[in-house]
Amino acid sequence: MKTKKFKKDKVNIVTLGCAKNIVDSEVLLTQLKGNEINAAHESNKDDSNIIVINTCGFIDNAKQESIDTILRYADAKDEGLVEKVYVTGCLSQRYRDELKDEIPQVDDWFGTRELPLLLKKFKADYKHELIGERVLTTSNHYAYLKISEGCDRPCSFCAIPIMRGKHLSRPIEQLVLEAKNLAKNGTKELLLIAQDSTYYGLDIYKKRNLSELLKHLSDVEGIEWIRLHYAFPSGFPEDILDVMNERSNICNYLDMPLQHGSSKMLQLMRRGIDRPKTEALVDRIREKIEGIALRTTLIAGHPGETEADFEEMCDFVEKMRFDRLGIFTYSHEENTHSYNLSDDVPEELKQERASDVMELQEKISGEINENKIGQTFKVLIDRKEGDSFIGRTEFDSPEVDNEVYIDAKKYFLRIGDFANIKINQASAFDLYGEPVTYEPGNH
Repeated sequence: MKTKKFKKDKVNIVTLGCAKNIVDSEVLLTQLKGNEINAAHESNKDDSNIIVINTCGFIDNAKQESIDTILRYADAKDEGLVEKVYVTGCLSQRYRDELKDEIPQVDDWFGTRELPLLLKKFKADYKHELIGERVLTTSNHYAYLKISEGCDRPCSFCAIPIMRGKHLSRPIEQLVLEAKNLAKNGTKELLLIAQDSTYYGLDIYKKRNLSELLKHLSDVEGIEWIRLHYAFPSGFPEDILDVMNERSNICNYLDMPLQHGSSKMLQLMRRGIDRPKTEALVDRIREKIEGIALRTTLIAGHPGETEADFEEMCDFVEKMRFDRLGIFTYSHEENTHSYNLSDDVPEELKQERASDVMELQEKISGEINENKIGQTFKVLIDRKEGDSFIGRTEFDSPEVDNEVYIDAKKYFLRIGDFANIKINQASAFDLYGEPVTYEPGNH
């Protein structure tokens, strides 16, 4: 067996899954560094002797990616290329008992709320004074802000409560402190995330308190955009729409996963809302906030979904004309309510239905984008790739939404700056434009 000689422990954190996992990895990285432990995130160098894998266990593809990653580092340990492998996150929370026996090379497994136990492996203390501090793994100009953990919703298809536990809101003061620290380090955009952001505050303030949180975050100096993700439609707190209207730094953007367009399927999914109520809510949101961009997520192939149900979903998509839309194929998850039902839509048909919905959305997105030609938008410049600077408007979240391309051979823009960009060309999912002026104060 080959063995590398390591001088001093160096930790590499590998993150899989959603933005909520990115935040967890950033908190771990901050705690390790605060304990003077040499740690990096997704390091390309081959010099780490300890690997921490933050896993996803949401759906089949994500679980498989997590298992493949664990096996890759288990092999590296067998070859003497790393000394220790620790696994944390959702997959570990849900399947550690089975995985312990199957992958004995892993030194220890940790659940989603066991950060202090993981730190003990490094003889490190959980430093409470670091709450509100974060070493970012994204570009400094935007950051995810996790406002709560876990979920109390009873959705039939979802294993998140099994992996993430009951809903737990973070206090407003703590979130404001974190936002101030991020702003001091150059963060201009906060992306608010949670399993269910509209449930925020019910546990600690005994009322839905998202509107209050938004006001406080909006007051943080240096934060120019606040973007709201993962709103649940049932019990949607409409007072947040007033705050969005009042505060210019809250983006006219809402990510609200709706999951289906058929009342029968919504009932089977235990979503607590039907199609007419969903449509009425979307209409009210659009009436209250002119020009708001609505993003949603749907599921194709849930047990019991007939051709008629699918047609109803397509009709819903056509009628609602969402600005942004993503679709998953149903994954049959143990210990969920839907697991008791027969997984009766063949995988091939699930994929076909998902493709059909995305084809519909491509046409809708293309038409919406065509209407933007000739308009000027405030754009946050995220990065430079090849001959293009790439940014986003207030109607777009990183990784999942439209991007704006600007010719880097003709124009110079600074990453992390805002610029006013006039759109001169559009495709279904991207915009192309040229700078008119920089935003004042961002030179």
